Amino acid sequence: MEDNKKFKLVSSKKTRYLLPNILTLAGVCLGISSIKFSIDGNYSLAVTLILIASILDALDGRIARLIKGTSEFGKELDSLTDFVSFGIAPAFILYFWELNNYGKLGWAITLIYSVCCVLRLARFNLTKIEVTEEWKNNFFEGIPSPAGGLLILTPLIYELTNLNVGLDIKKITPYFTVLIAILLVSKIPTLALKRISISPKTSVFLLLGIGLIFIALLFYTLEALLIFGILYLASIPISIILYNNQNKKNSKISEESHEDIL
Repeated sequence: MEDNKKFKLVSSKKTRYLLPNILTLAGVCLGISSIKFSIDGNYSLAVTLILIASILDALDGRIARLIKGTSEFGKELDSLTDFVSFGIAPAFILYFWELNNYGKLGWAITLIYSVCCVLRLARFNLTKIEVTEEWKNNFFEGIPSPAGGLLILTPLIYELTNLNVGLDIKKITPYFTVLIAILLVSKIPTLALKRISISPKTSVFLLLGIGLIFIALLFYTLEALLIFGILYLASIPISIILYNNQNKKNSKISEESHEDIL
């Protein structure tokens, strides 16, 4: 008598790879859907979908490492998803909203941003940090693609919040988009905060802060995104200072170790 064989989508030993990849695929669906809603003129929903896609992007890698579900397939899938959700979708949203009014120049700016994003992702995949320089894991080289995808939407987000401060945001949109594109491929260090040690006493305050951020995004989505975008740009000079100080400190330790060996 033959044994009954149960249908399995994947082997039981590989089920842990499913969840991170499902989150990644959900992100690409959200990115593509945001383009559709921007064509329909529903820019508020389009921006919200990009935000959710960025949150999923932040979660999938961490979940994969937590459940030991990392794989080369997942890494490549994540890069392709990032390009669609943060390299193509935000640029198209901005194009349908304002850049199309600039004709060929507007389309050229859209292409420039997308090209810079794919170059940034390719460089990120090839970046390898030496064991002696693990502190660099707390910094990105240039701004990450999810941050770039949200930052170029800042003019649109400002417009959607209906703030009246006498600023014609549409006039600076092309220049701002090019600036973010340059920051993507630049070597300017920005905070990654991948490996930070938190004492048990401060963990409660950290969780409280995260909770407040989610509440702000839930009830005041566009206003919160605008504030976070401004704060992120303001943090770049701080990141440069922290990186240079850490680099000098690490170089000094290396020189002292080399002298001790000699």
